[in-house]
Order: sequence, then structure tokens, then C-alpha cells
Amino acid sequence: MGASWIIAKKELASYFDSLVAYVVLILFLAFSGTFTWLYGADIFFRKQADLQVFFSIAYWTLFFFIPAITMRQLAEEKRSGTIELLLTKDVSIRQIIVGKFLGCLMMVGIALLFTLPYYLTVSQLGEMDHGATITGYLGLILMSGVYIAIGLFASSITNNQIVAFLIALAIGILFHLIFGWLATAYSGWLGTLFDTLSLQTHYDSISRGVIDTKDLIYFLTLIVLGLGAAELSISKR
Repeated sequence: MGASWIIAKKELASYFDSLVAYVVLILFLAFSGTFTWLYGADIFFRKQADLQVFFSIAYWTLFFFIPAITMRQLAEEKRSGTIELLLTKDVSIRQIIVGKFLGCLMMVGIALLFTLPYYLTVSQLGEMDHGATITGYLGLILMSGVYIAIGLFASSITNNQIVAFLIALAIGILFHLIFGWLATAYSGWLGTLFDTLSLQTHYDSISRGVIDTKDLIYFLTLIVLGLGAAELSISKR
């Protein structure tokens, strides 16, 4: 775990050494802040002391932003040949993958940390369900973990960052949208299967304040599968 943690800190620092971290943070806060406070069915329109509007907006913004921060993780290493140099060190492929995963997850965590003023402000506007808010943030972190794992897998199978971005989006759309649509289109066991595969089903459950073991297993399983696929892809080199 020590090697993975070193890689994670290196990856996080690399974001802030370039414009990537600042662009992602500014855009994420701009989108989430605008739709949470100023536009459409915002908090003042709903007249409820909760962050459900923010969680709904973050559900979409992170879906697009996470592939942008994962696309270079392995694709650039492969293109430049530094992945071979890294593997000559006393570090395993799994430690590299886990380290990059943690680095990306910390980047998302920092972005969510900047939204804590939303929570503090709304809690002053009325009686707030703090438990549902905490589980809402937990849902965002688990969802982000899934998309980071998918993004790392996409980045592991190509040398082109743009291709990695598009592959991650394509795979993500299956879990983000298509399985949910199929669940409403079919009934019986097939509809139940698609509903179980839909990420939104499990995210909505957690963001409403319900922590169910099956939801945690769903997210953790996808994370493990994504990271395992990325490890297998790199090991084939």
C-alpha cells in the first residue's frame, strides 16, 4: 500500500502542477453552483432545506469530468513509454493501478470538499436531514470510484487520451443511462436485471439516505472489476 500511496500523491500533485485541477474545479463548482442556487429548480425554488438539487447536478457533472481526469493516466504512460520505466521499479502493476485510482479519487474528493459551504449554508436555512446529506456525498464518492475505475480501464487499452475519454464515456453511458432505460422498457426478470445493473437505481437509493448492503456491493464490485480489467490490460504488455 505504501507504493500505491506514493503514486497517488504524485498523481494528485501532477494535476495541480498543470491546469487540469484548476479547470476541473472551476467548471465543477460553476456548474454545480449555478444550478444549485441560481437556475431552474434550485434550492430556493424547491423551498426545502436539502441538497438533493446539488446531488442531481453533481451526478451529471462528475459523469463528464471524471473521464477527463482519467484519460491520461495510463494512455499517456503507454504513449511516452514511461509505464515500462515505472515497472522496472520495485512496484507491481496492481500498486500502480491502485495508486492512480486513489490519486483521481482524491481529486474528486477535493472538488466535493469545496462544496461544503453549500451544506453549511442550507443547514442555516431550515431543518436539514444531515444523515441524508452525508449519504448523498457517500453516493457521489462511490459513483466517482466506479467511473474512475472505468476510466482507468479505458486509458489502459489505448495510447490516445481522446480515445480513452470516449471509451470511458461509452461504457459509462451503459450504467448511467441505458440500463435504466431498459429497466423501464422491459418487465419481469429482465426488467429487474436491468434495474439492478443501473447505476442510477443504486445512487438514488443512497442519496435518499438509505444505505443498503446491495448498493455498496454493487459499487464496490464495479470498482474491483474496472481496476482488475485495467491491471489485466497492462499485464498483457
